[in-house]
Amino acid sequence: MDKDLQEGRLKMFLFISEILGRAVVDENGRPLGKLADLKLRMGELFPKVIALLIKKRREKQLFCLDWAEVESLNGHLVSLRPGAGGRMRVPEERPDEILLKEELLDKQVVDTFGAKIERVNDIHLLLVGTDLHIVHVDIGLRGLLRRLGWIKAVDFLTNWFFAYRFQEKMISWKYVQPLASEFYNKFLKLNVNLQKIHELHPSDIADILEELDQENRKRIFKSLDLQTAAETLEEVDPKLQASLIEAASAEIASDILEEMAPDEATDLLADLPEEKKQRLFQTMEKPFREKLEELLRFEEGTAGSIMTKDFIALEQKKTIGDAIEEFKKTTHPLESIAYLYVTNEEGHLIGVLTLRHLLLCSKEKVLGPLMNKNLIKVHPEEGVKKVAGLFRKYKFMAIPVVDGEDHLDGIITLQDIVNAESTEA
Repeated sequence: MDKDLQEGRLKMFLFISEILGRAVVDENGRPLGKLADLKLRMGELFPKVIALLIKKRREKQLFCLDWAEVESLNGHLVSLRPGAGGRMRVPEERPDEILLKEELLDKQVVDTFGAKIERVNDIHLLLVGTDLHIVHVDIGLRGLLRRLGWIKAVDFLTNWFFAYRFQEKMISWKYVQPLASEFYNKFLKLNVNLQKIHELHPSDIADILEELDQENRKRIFKSLDLQTAAETLEEVDPKLQASLIEAASAEIASDILEEMAPDEATDLLADLPEEKKQRLFQTMEKPFREKLEELLRFEEGTAGSIMTKDFIALEQKKTIGDAIEEFKKTTHPLESIAYLYVTNEEGHLIGVLTLRHLLLCSKEKVLGPLMNKNLIKVHPEEGVKKVAGLFRKYKFMAIPVVDGEDHLDGIITLQDIVNAESTEA
């Protein structure tokens, strides 16, 4: 960070999602409207906010006020200096200025090679004295959860069950400055050195691959290790996934698919020619192949099409000790094992446990009496929108998917539904 931001003045970090919609009040505490956007002028390494846009009640037009008129950010209020309310004006557009909400939030930034990076989910700001600077763009899941208002609930659950929280994924603003010639089209660029592509996050590599020519795309993809290739492939646009996997030998392609989440691998296979798909099936390990063949039965846009087979299920007569041993052996992603599902002898889903039970209950305890019988579950044919509504209502980390006889077919994780909604949007 530049020298100006290192000085010993009062500093406070905040996100734009935390201050948009705050009431703007005059020196007497009378409301003038709500904070609708922030404007900054490009040119500095970490530009200052130069103005705020205010939405007045019953007014369609936004009004602009210089940031210098802000007295303080206290609680849920933006307090103005004396007489500031009378200096509000109609905003003017300048090519070297951008509105953070309108022109950056929910937009994509691109690198100097033209490769896209994920959507900007939030914007990280730093208040230094009376100056408000932009310092990062948030492209991670935490930013999205914060915007949805889920962050506290999700942090509580992940901290309680796993002593874990989703990590921040932010890019410094110094890498997201538009070139001077780009001011007029507001085309934001991420300055990434392509020679260091192997050091990037798989989602960043995926976005770069999407914009490269076919030859360079295949060359870079083939240079990745299996795990990185699988994680990258999960993030690549579905239209390009098939071409990348077809460029690899059947053996390598199968190995990559086996490193992917089953639901992601299923989506990819569905787009391949039948001959190529069958060649890949022949080289796969039987358990993974059977998972994929079952998932391929479901139509796109249904719960079955986005569910995963990565879950832990145990019979009700098993003990906490048995569950702990099963948990130790699993290689499933953390988000897939937030809950332990309990079945009867016929394989019907009858209850659910959380990892809290593994921590607090003695190993001799039988699962049946401990389980929660009040289940929220969906059927494979139900639509993604209905499933998303259940996640919003109950704040679950995962929801089980059952067939007509209540056999556990799979689960849908929070990440699955976020990805599905993003794709539909």
